[in-house]
Amino acid sequence: MSEQPLLNVSDDNLGKVEIAPEVIEVIAGLAASEVDGLYAMRGNFASGVVERFGKKSHSKGVKVELTDNGIVIDLYVILHFGVSIPNVAQMLQSNIRQTLKNMTALEIDEINVHVVGIQMDATEEGLENN
Repeated sequence: MSEQPLLNVSDDNLGKVEIAPEVIEVIAGLAASEVDGLYAMRGNFASGVVERFGKKSHSKGVKVELTDNGIVIDLYVILHFGVSIPNVAQMLQSNIRQTLKNMTALEIDEINVHVVGIQMDATEEGLENN
């Protein structure tokens, strides 16, 4: 992740507004959690340790990269078994894009959804074992 903040310069010359990539990660993570069909976001080892100590990581499973073409967001998600993966992925992309546009007025170049797992429901797992 780049350490450079995003710049949004206001038109009325009052100054500049800087938005850190970590803020975009948190907004994208919260927007993703609103989508039906999402079981969880996949984090790394560090975010898992932080959650064990009681602090919720809202940016878990979200990677923001600032490129020459714009902002690229990568989501690493675990979905519920039985949902339509393309539909849920499209809803994730739409909700994140709209939420970021409303809250930051930033245009996102890409939102890539990486499905890294499927969560089987407990009742379905019990049926498979019988």
